[in-house]
Amino acid sequence: MSGHANTYVPKSRLAKWFESRLPLVGLMHSSFVSFPVPRNLNYFWTFGAILIMMLGLQIVTGVWLAMHYDPSADKAFNSVEHIMRDVNYGWLLRYAHANGASMFFVAVYIHIFRNLYYGSYKAPREVLYILGVIIYLLMMATAFLGYTLPWGQMSYWGATVITNILAAIPVVGDTIQSLLWGGYSVGSPTLNRFFSLHYLLPFMIAGVVVLHVWALHVVGQNNPTGIPIKSGKDAVAFTPYATVKDVFAAVVFMLFFAYWIFYQPGYLGHADNYIPANPAVTPAHIVPEWYFLPFYAILRAVPDKLGGVILMFGAVLILAFAPWLDTSRVRSSNYRPIYRQFFWLFVIVCVVLGWLGAKPPEGGYVIASQICTFYYFAHFLIVMPLVGLFETPTALPGSILESVTGPGKQIESGSGMPVGAAAAPSSKG
Repeated sequence: MSGHANTYVPKSRLAKWFESRLPLVGLMHSSFVSFPVPRNLNYFWTFGAILIMMLGLQIVTGVWLAMHYDPSADKAFNSVEHIMRDVNYGWLLRYAHANGASMFFVAVYIHIFRNLYYGSYKAPREVLYILGVIIYLLMMATAFLGYTLPWGQMSYWGATVITNILAAIPVVGDTIQSLLWGGYSVGSPTLNRFFSLHYLLPFMIAGVVVLHVWALHVVGQNNPTGIPIKSGKDAVAFTPYATVKDVFAAVVFMLFFAYWIFYQPGYLGHADNYIPANPAVTPAHIVPEWYFLPFYAILRAVPDKLGGVILMFGAVLILAFAPWLDTSRVRSSNYRPIYRQFFWLFVIVCVVLGWLGAKPPEGGYVIASQICTFYYFAHFLIVMPLVGLFETPTALPGSILESVTGPGKQIESGSGMPVGAAAAPSSKG
């Protein structure tokens, strides 16, 4: 999986026999023990490990919940109540799964903004980055499908709104809608389809995550300076240095996660979803989960239904083109004083879009959504290409080691990686 030499040497006869036939231990050792990582990584680089942990938690809790869930329009809501009241620790499983989706998106948004700030999408990491965008798209689909399963008022009407939106797609829209509905309206066949897809997609995400990690170990990790590993002293072994940092960050994140499970389990949801689905009663305001609100605001910013759908999907897909839209040769925004201001403006715009997505589509909220939507796309289509051409970056450090110790200073002998171990990632950027 990794792009550097394997330093694992089996010691026992059994280990040598197994390694000669299936070098699995050697693969894991070279990828997660001896793999060289830049010594200046900060805690923003721990969110990859946190996301893998959250994916595993979501799969385990989801499989357990599926054992007690009944995907039919007549019984779905009551089966969720059965899980909460009658299944041993069912309340814990459900709250962990429901709030785990929110925590998953908290981590992934930090991960995405970190990539955009430090230029981790630039060559040679384009494929690595695009795989990350694919994971994000699969996450969004999985989360939407999961939100419909409790079959409360917001679940039912959310499914109705989104499937009606898909019908606006030219040529194939009606076909997609009919396939998802399984009939002439949202009902039991729809819920069955959504449950099946919701169960399947996390395993697809896991498969793409394997490719994502593989690509990461081929090209090596980016770092806060954006400059490549140039010598063994620029890098340290993944274990224990990065592993300890990942474990500490994961523990802190789990404490944050535990707060929502035990003290605010329903805060991130919607009160209407505790009411059984009723096709005859439309909620006053139909809103998706908080992590979809920026895209919901973009959808409603355009009066034309098809135009809104195009912009909503385009807001996600445009992320995949960042490696080619950014014209700067400097990766990290730490050394890009002009672009750094635009980046933080972009973050503020995304937060404001999320706030606007929860507001009714009327008056000043619509105008504000249109302004923020314009800047969202302008950041990628105008700011990234133009700022990279005219901006004068500040001076970069001569090496990763210099960024940690300062110019002209050295580290103790033996505290860095052997030069040969860091050769593969550094040769590729």
